[in-house]
Amino acid sequence: MIVALVLAAASLSQPAAAAPAEPPARAALEGAWSVDLSTDHAPYRQPMEIAIDANGVVSGSFYNTPISSGRYGRNQGRQCIAFVTSDGMGDYQHSACLEGGRMLGQSWAEHRRFVLPWVAERAVP
Repeated sequence: MIVALVLAAASLSQPAAAAPAEPPARAALEGAWSVDLSTDHAPYRQPMEIAIDANGVVSGSFYNTPISSGRYGRNQGRQCIAFVTSDGMGDYQHSACLEGGRMLGQSWAEHRRFVLPWVAERAVP
C-alpha cells in the first residue's frame, strides 16, 4: 500500500505532456485576400494583405495602400478587423468580419461621402 501511494505521488509530480499549440484564432484572418469592390455586375477586385500581431495590431495593405491604425477584435462568435488607409486626400475607414471562410466588410470615406460594402475571398496563389 505504501509503495502504491509513493508511485501515485511520483506520477502527480511529473509534468504533463504539453498539448500541441493551436494557432491563434486571428490566423484565420491573416494572409492574402481578393476584395470584390464592384458596384455593378462587373467584378472589380483589389488585393488585401492582413497580418495581426499578438497584441491585436493589424498591419498590411489594402488597395495597394499601407494599413494604419488597424485592430483585431473577437466577440460573440465573430472575428473582425478594422483599419484605416488613405488616398492622400482623406482617410478610408474599413471593417470586416470573417463569416463562412470569407470576409464581409465595408469601407467608409467621409471625404468622398460614401460607404461601400464588399466581400473578400482568399487570394489564389
